[in-house]
Amino acid sequence: MANIKSQKKRIKTNEKRRIRNRAVKSELKTSVRHVRDAVAAGDVEAAQEAARIACRRLDKAAGKGIIHKNQAANRKSGVMALVNSMTK
Repeated sequence: MANIKSQKKRIKTNEKRRIRNRAVKSELKTSVRHVRDAVAAGDVEAAQEAARIACRRLDKAAGKGIIHKNQAANRKSGVMALVNSMTK
């Protein structure tokens, strides 16, 4: 454990952020999985709605710095490619 007061505070804030970031990352994986499940089921409407939600959550996570903006863009591209493969 640190002796310096500011370092003790930094340890606490880092732990809070780590827990919050882990929850958001888990939420991202779940929302992308919902898209994959809808595509596998062949439900176009549900897949499009799930993709819209997933893209929004990815953008929010990138905006907060939880994931890199390019990673969000790549994941959104993959999600939309799945959905678009159904509609064609």
